[in-house]
Order: sequence, then C-alpha cells, then structure tokens
Amino acid sequence: MVRNAKQTILIVDDVETDLDTLVGTLGDNYDIAVALDGPSALEILKNQRPDLVLLDILMPGMDGYEVCRRLKADPATRTIPIIFLTALTEIQDKVTGFALGAVDYITKPFDTLEVKARVTTHLALKAAMERLERQNQTLAEAARLREDVEYITHHDLKGPLNAIISLPQLMLAADNLTAEQRDYLDIIEQSGYKMLSMINLSLDLLKMEQGRYELSPSAVDIFRVARKVTAEFAALRAARKVSLAFFLSGASVAEDTAFAVIGEDLLCYCMLSNLIKNAIEHSPPGEQVTFSVQGAGDGGCELRITNGGETAREFRERFFDKYATFGKAGGTGLGTYSARLMARTMQGDLMLDASTPGQTTLVLRLPCP
Repeated sequence: MVRNAKQTILIVDDVETDLDTLVGTLGDNYDIAVALDGPSALEILKNQRPDLVLLDILMPGMDGYEVCRRLKADPATRTIPIIFLTALTEIQDKVTGFALGAVDYITKPFDTLEVKARVTTHLALKAAMERLERQNQTLAEAARLREDVEYITHHDLKGPLNAIISLPQLMLAADNLTAEQRDYLDIIEQSGYKMLSMINLSLDLLKMEQGRYELSPSAVDIFRVARKVTAEFAALRAARKVSLAFFLSGASVAEDTAFAVIGEDLLCYCMLSNLIKNAIEHSPPGEQVTFSVQGAGDGGCELRITNGGETAREFRERFFDKYATFGKAGGTGLGTYSARLMARTMQGDLMLDASTPGQTTLVLRLPCP
C-alpha cells in the first residue's frame, strides 16, 4: 500500500526548549524543519515549501512579525498558513498578527493537546483549499473545452451543413427531375434542416447550463405544440400500440382547443418531444398516454404527462441526472435532463410524480399570460 507523503511543518523559535517541545509533540506525524531565527527561516523557505509555519514573535534581530510580512509579500510563500507562537497576551498583539496574515495563535507555555488540535485544523483547511483550487482549475479547463466545442460546432459543422441544405434547393430548380428524385431531394433538405436545428439546440443547451441563454418569451399554444409532436411520433405510437389523449381541466379537448403558456416555441417543442417520446417508449403496449393541462392558481399552469408503468424506485432520485438511463438500450440520458433545463430556463420546472402505483407522471409547470 502506498502511503501519502507526510505534511511538512517549519518551526521558527529561538528558544530551544520550546523547539524540543514542539518537535516532540508533532514529530511522529509530520516532517519537521527547524530554524532558530528569522533569516534562517527565510533561507530555508527559498528552497522548501512547508505546509505550515509555526513562527515565534519575540526573536532577537528580525522578529516574527517581520518574517510574516516578508512571507506574505512573496507570491511564492504567501499562501503558506502561519501560526504565531507567543507569550504575549495583549489583544493588540494578536490583532497585529492577524492583520499581517497569520491564521492563528498558540500561546506559551504550550499545551500539547492545543498544539495538535490547531495544527491539525489548519493543515486540514490548507488541504481543502488546495483541493478546491484543483477543482477550480479543472472547471476552468472544462469551460475552455466547451468554448472550443462551441466554436467547432459553429464553424466546422454548420458551414458544410449549410452547403448540404443549399445543394438540394439548387437542384430542385431544374425542370428535368422526376417526382421520385424531387422526393429524395426534399428528404435530404429536411434532414439537413433537422440536423441544423439539433446543432443550434445543443448550443442553446450549453448556454443554459452556463446561465448565458437569453430567453425571448412569448405566448405559445401548448396544445398545438403537443399535437405536432404527437403527429411526428405516429409511427412509434403505432409500433407500440400506444394511444394519446389530451385533457384540459379534467375534460377531453377538441382538435382546435388552445391553451397559452409563456415560453419559447422551439424550447416548448423540444421539451415536449423529449417528454412525450419518453412516455410512449416506457408505456406498456396497448395503454394510453395522457396529456392534461390545468391552471395552477399562481399565475401559471401545470401540465401532466402520464404513462402506464412505474419508474423503478432505485432510479427515481437520478431521473433528471445528466446521462442517467434505465431500461433503454442506446439511450443518451439527456432527454429528461434537457427537458427540465429548458423548463427552468422558461421560469418553470419539471418534476417526477411516482406516487400512483402502476403509473409515471411528469409534472411540468410553466408561467401563463
């Protein structure tokens, strides 16, 4: 088993009995370096970076305050925590030390339990700060990587895709094409537009995650959007023998029933596309998926998409996690994650209701005009 290297403590004190006490107290658990005066300590710190400095204040020549001042002025040593060792008891002496950048005091004569406790605490804090700094660096690298991906998507993918979309348009202007050829070109053009829409949406989702998405809200007929999504999944519904019914305030709705929410048309379409497809795919064959809308009494509305079949209990807490999948081969785990992200971007929310045995309900809340 590989052991982690011991943390290092530099003890600076001109009183050898105090040094002996501190070395005896800490030597078993830490690597110890010793200096008898300020200049010797600064010389050691030119070549070593201890994890903690225990620094006596009252020393001949250069006192502890001056040593601390120099360490905090040097970018190479300013982050090393310093605990002052002192027999001084005046509040002003402690205030001076804290103002110079010390993190704590240990009063002479030493209590070994206090020494161990304070040293352990500040070394743990230093280790935690270093972990946080590494995490921040990792996040910064990830942010730069995302920016690179965004640039590549914009410039390296959208350019060729625009050419793919433009070519069928040019070819369709010819007079010598058969009906079958025109159908093929239409399919190519529509597929290109669909891919372009997916690329644009992926960039928008990235902006939502980063809090950079600029929402342009307007009134959206949520039933119109839901009917459009349902029509596009006609083949999937037929293959799974799943029907879909619409309700408003508990009553069935006519084909021309409208209900306005506040949001963006494209976001509503993508969000419902993910949720309705998920409901169809997880509904047992022969059952019905319901899409019901009702006012929420708080200036908003509540949309409930219900399908037969329970969500596994062990998966419920991860239902909206990014990349989480359950019982779906080849799934990306982005459907419900992105749907909730879009709902929250539109000042709403998306929740899972698994309280009814044998059913799964997704509760979507959105603002209304």
